[in-house]
Amino acid sequence: MHDDRSLVEARLKRVLDERVRPALYPESVPLDVAVWNAPGEPVPVEEGLAAEPRPIEVGARWGAPWGTSWFRVTGTVPTEWAGKTVEAILDLGFDENMPGFQCEGLVYRPDGTPVKGLNPRNQWVRIGAPVEGGEQVRLHVEAASNPVILDYHPFVPTPLGDKDTAGSEPQYTLTRMDLAVLDETVWNLVLDLEVLGELMAELPVDSPRRWEILRAVDKALDAIDLQDVNGTAEQARSRLTEVLAAPAVPSAHRISAVGHAHIDSAWLWPLRETVRKVARTTSNMTALLEDEPDFVFAMSQAQQWAWVRDHRPEVWARVKKAVADGRFVPAGGMWVESDTNMPGSEAMARQFVHGKRFFLDEFGVENDEAWLPDTFGFAAGLPQIIKAAGAKYLLTQKISWSQTNKFPHHTFRWEGIDGTRIFTHFPPVDTYNCSMKGSEIAHAATNFKDKGVARHSLAPTGWGDGGGGTTREMVAKAARLRNLEGSATVEWETPHAFFEKAEAENPAPPVWVGELYLELHRATLTSQAKTKQGNRRSEHLLREAELWAATAAVRAGFPYPYDDLDRIWKTVLLHQFHDILPGSSIAWVHREARATYDRVAAELNGIIDAAQRALAGEGDTPLVFNSAPHARAGAPAGAAASPATDGRTGLSPRPGGGHVLDNGLLRVEIDERGLVVSAYDLAADRETIAPGAAGNLLQLHPDFPNMWDAWDVDEFYRNTVTDLTDADEVVPGDDGASVRIARSFGSSRVTQVLTLAPGERRLEVDTEVDWHETEKFLKLAFPLDVHAERYASETQFGHFHRPTHTNTSWEAAKFEACNHRFVHLEEPGWGVALVNDSTYGHDVTRTVRTDADAGTTTTVRLSLLRAPRFPDPETDQGVHRFRHALVPGAGIGDAVREGWRINLPERHLTGGAPEVAPLVTVDRDAVVVTAVKLADDGSGDVVVRFHEAHGGRTRATLTAGFAVADVQVTDLLERPLADTEAPRPDGDRIAVSLRPFQLTTLRLKRA
Repeated sequence: MHDDRSLVEARLKRVLDERVRPALYPESVPLDVAVWNAPGEPVPVEEGLAAEPRPIEVGARWGAPWGTSWFRVTGTVPTEWAGKTVEAILDLGFDENMPGFQCEGLVYRPDGTPVKGLNPRNQWVRIGAPVEGGEQVRLHVEAASNPVILDYHPFVPTPLGDKDTAGSEPQYTLTRMDLAVLDETVWNLVLDLEVLGELMAELPVDSPRRWEILRAVDKALDAIDLQDVNGTAEQARSRLTEVLAAPAVPSAHRISAVGHAHIDSAWLWPLRETVRKVARTTSNMTALLEDEPDFVFAMSQAQQWAWVRDHRPEVWARVKKAVADGRFVPAGGMWVESDTNMPGSEAMARQFVHGKRFFLDEFGVENDEAWLPDTFGFAAGLPQIIKAAGAKYLLTQKISWSQTNKFPHHTFRWEGIDGTRIFTHFPPVDTYNCSMKGSEIAHAATNFKDKGVARHSLAPTGWGDGGGGTTREMVAKAARLRNLEGSATVEWETPHAFFEKAEAENPAPPVWVGELYLELHRATLTSQAKTKQGNRRSEHLLREAELWAATAAVRAGFPYPYDDLDRIWKTVLLHQFHDILPGSSIAWVHREARATYDRVAAELNGIIDAAQRALAGEGDTPLVFNSAPHARAGAPAGAAASPATDGRTGLSPRPGGGHVLDNGLLRVEIDERGLVVSAYDLAADRETIAPGAAGNLLQLHPDFPNMWDAWDVDEFYRNTVTDLTDADEVVPGDDGASVRIARSFGSSRVTQVLTLAPGERRLEVDTEVDWHETEKFLKLAFPLDVHAERYASETQFGHFHRPTHTNTSWEAAKFEACNHRFVHLEEPGWGVALVNDSTYGHDVTRTVRTDADAGTTTTVRLSLLRAPRFPDPETDQGVHRFRHALVPGAGIGDAVREGWRINLPERHLTGGAPEVAPLVTVDRDAVVVTAVKLADDGSGDVVVRFHEAHGGRTRATLTAGFAVADVQVTDLLERPLADTEAPRPDGDRIAVSLRPFQLTTLRLKRA
């Protein structure tokens, strides 16, 4: 037989495009349309419905950027359409290839009842099936004219990302507003042909099944009268019945489809627009659930559920019913799908606390999976947090985006820093926006790396990013793929049902140890510095507020601010979403974030001040309040005492130019360029800075990645570097213990103050940058005379080691990585720490010197600022302040302690008591207390969370500053762990034993 494959395939494409799809709506009449443009921000639904609109014609332009237009459409169903299926086709000017990234609408009935959302792949509203004819139609559409930021030529700088700069030019053309008859036979024919055509294209050319489908499709096309598609569609369908009925082979890959609409809580739109995106999507999904009995939809991010509850109660009622029916499924158990690299220990824990508690309180549902399809890599401390929250599974897809190395598993156990293992799945469909295309289903089956030991994978199905969700076409395709020869099988299932099946069939999957590093989007550790600083500061202020409010509540009857802390935590957690904290959202988002963090700081500082004053009482005795988990300045951890004085620092001229700082522990030489050419550890008789090198070196790189400007830094940025060594001035500071340096470069200026604190092995580096560069990357370098094959960087509840070498492509790909408060390098017996108060990105490289010394120079560079132009063309322009410290002679314990110190400055008050005793103490520095608070249930119990921070086993005694009646070991939600024996208190003392990096939460009942 002749090979006519390409001929039939081309025929199928043209007939579908030019004849069959256009026949979906064979009859239509126009609707009358009027519009009212809301002034300013969106208005309540009742106001939009009551507004008086003006007539508008199809073809007219509408919608200023970020505006809201209320369309009223009215008409009458022709009487001759009686008995037919009639829909309103409402095309606001959609580009069908960009669902979620442009204009959208929510349709209401005149009484304010929501009907469904409108988007490029969902333009219809069912009027009746069948209709009687003669019905009056009146619908209202709340239409958002969100501008297209990520266009067909992506990453072009645009002012559209902020309402303040977007202008008022109409964005869209009203395209179609009709009543139309839907020919359901043609609709089904379209899906038959699409499914078979897409499957056929994925089968091997020599596969008999491919040719069976080809012949059936050819016969179906023969049956279509191109001048009467509607009249011949049923006949065409009949010729496809046999090939559609052939069952899948028993060994076929099995896909659990989960209805899904990954909605970014902010990205190329502001938070307020996400509230409406969620309402549109949930309206669509509850309607689809009513129409499709097999369909299951899962939605993560408790914050988004809360938005529906608080802003769209009429939609919420439908959601609650669907949840009760078990088909609208809460997923993930987190407040938002957060970044997991940068959030601190407590913040990461609270993502699960607030997310899981919301679903428990609202629905009595407890999630057992973490659902993070789009997060940019996963910190090695996350597995034990997932477990401590009462969950046991993780799903993500994003690692498939890695540029260098292909991850070797799709189903595996992921082991974190403490040894906790979490059953993890990466959907091999390689998208969280699966649309049930044959190419996607085939890719999932062929790409699946666990063949032979497993057969199940998951496919998150529906339009996402900007929302929209699953369409009726996707559901219809899944029905055809449920059991179809040549294809993987498809079945709608909940995430829980999938994970149960996957774990049962593969109970001993391979293990991956350490972080799940995304070899992409590395620059998100640096972009939008003020957003990151706001997050870091908020995390530590929350620690202080809980600590001092709890202490004051127990000691002085202070009213513990349960509701305020709950609300503030949720605000901070929201801003850890994976396009806010990483700095990859539009200007509007980050402008609002800066203002939000300022309000959070003011409110938390008010709580802290009130609690501390309640503890200090009236008087003029100087007190220093220490919120850190280690003693300092004469105050124990979590206590207050009169300040201690420790020695002094000398400042003298340096021979050859510059200055010398000396406090008897460190001698630091700063040359005439303002660079640190020596940091000598006097006790160890050891130099910190590599020979011939200089620390405190600011380095400037060009920074123009190949794509994803705010997200990416490509390795070639290192090829060109400018060392900023010219100084405008290098002068002594006013305090006699510091040196002030000023330099100018480009359009920017840097001022630094280097301070050697009395009695401390710590050189503090305060940097102020007035930044006005574009597409540049600013680093702060310290070349260290340390030979180390690995280094430690802090992560949640511990630290993680990375190699300093690039032996393999996996190591070489980690040319920019994340740390929290410290980076630490060590030779046996002596190390160096670099600590920070607000930066995350860094790189570590090593070279061997070629001089007679032939020693190793290990250079740590801290990432300060970038200047990408997309999606925010003014990213990071303006004044920034950073605090870092170089700590020579530091062991890992010193790195931990100094990291806390720089992030929790002492607070000075006067009071009537000589000291304020701590509420809780621990007698081992290796045990770090991350939270002291009152239990969330209002019982008055004291909750203490702590972990082993040095990476070794330890025994410690926790001492309560109050009488303890009972002790419980709990999960993160403060619920007793049934399988864990609680330590018995010995009076106010509680003995604990911890594994390396083990996280523990104790609930102490007060006597």
